[in-house]
Amino acid sequence: MTTKTSKAGLSMKQVLIYGGLMVTLSMGIRHGFGLFNLPITSANGWGRETFALTIALQNLIWGAVQPVTGALADRYGAFKIMVAGGILYALGLAGMAISTDVMNFTLAGGLLIGLAQTATTYSVVYGILGRNVSAEKRVWAMGITAAAGSFGQFLMIPAEQSLLSMFGTQDALLMLALMASLMVPTAFMLREKNFTYNHNLGDQTIKQALKEALGNPSFRYLTLGYFVCGFQVVFIAVHLAPYLKDLSSTYPAVGAPVVATTALALIGLFNIFGTYSSGILGQHLPKRYLLSAIYIGRSIAITAFLLLPPTPMSTYIFAAIMGFLWLSTIPLTNGIVAQIFGVKYLTMLSGLIFFSHQLGSFCGAFLGGYLFDQTGSYLIVWEIAIGLGAFAFLVNLPVKERAIHRVANA
Repeated sequence: MTTKTSKAGLSMKQVLIYGGLMVTLSMGIRHGFGLFNLPITSANGWGRETFALTIALQNLIWGAVQPVTGALADRYGAFKIMVAGGILYALGLAGMAISTDVMNFTLAGGLLIGLAQTATTYSVVYGILGRNVSAEKRVWAMGITAAAGSFGQFLMIPAEQSLLSMFGTQDALLMLALMASLMVPTAFMLREKNFTYNHNLGDQTIKQALKEALGNPSFRYLTLGYFVCGFQVVFIAVHLAPYLKDLSSTYPAVGAPVVATTALALIGLFNIFGTYSSGILGQHLPKRYLLSAIYIGRSIAITAFLLLPPTPMSTYIFAAIMGFLWLSTIPLTNGIVAQIFGVKYLTMLSGLIFFSHQLGSFCGAFLGGYLFDQTGSYLIVWEIAIGLGAFAFLVNLPVKERAIHRVANA
């Protein structure tokens, strides 16, 4: 791996190591929130809809504010944005730990952590990566960084379950807050000392870049597909554990806590291989076809999971397949955005398309809790997830992966 330093003052090795660590912490901690669903709602006498609404709001705020955070990072550099994000993340987790009423819990877990994630996850890190990694290695590097986030998900599931078992909900969240604070020194290692706002590329303004992207059919197709991605992964992340618990009356082995914990950990583990593979394949194959294959693959996996008799093994196989397809969309989608529009406004445009992802995340998280409370079952939401996967398969096929003339392909 080359260690050549870019004009922004960072080597590719430095970006990959510390950018990977940033998303490992940020994505890893949030991946375990589903484990806190039943302990928190049971302890406070809340319905599942309350917890689901908090996570849904978190995802909605993350998506809605991400374009703004991205524009600030593109304009002023990502360092200060990530420092603020690390602080907000720690405060949000601490707030969740000490909250005993719905409003405070929702503000801490929804608002603060939602804002924190806009500054500490893929869009901001990919902006740094785009400025410091050559175009021919960009999708591969995005896959490496996404794999690091996947490793965090794999690592944090058993860690968070252990914290819950040993210390209880409140202390476990406070310990996660201390862990989140490590994002602040990590941000210092990603400080682009020579960062200057890029006035080249035809002096394109933010307004022009937004108009250009929103008027591009391929950008709109990617946006629609990303909605589906968010719906599927957040619904499963938040509601798989309680779904398995509900099966315990008929299938006791499936309802054991270790099954849900193992399944979520397997999603994180196989996500490592999936995101890395998508980064490699995206360098050589049409990324739109890979995206379509991922979405239809998810629908097939969910259908088989629902039709087969529930067992721990069938759950683990489902988790492994979904894990391989979990965040494989991220390097491919962001790679296409960079390929079409260049990297000057990559953080902002990635954030804009990510807003659609988070709208889907909001729907997946909230509808899971709402429809369960209304019907006593998750079946309708599973069926919606299957149908949306087929839709995303179709909508990604016409995406055109070529640079437009208005923005140079950096």
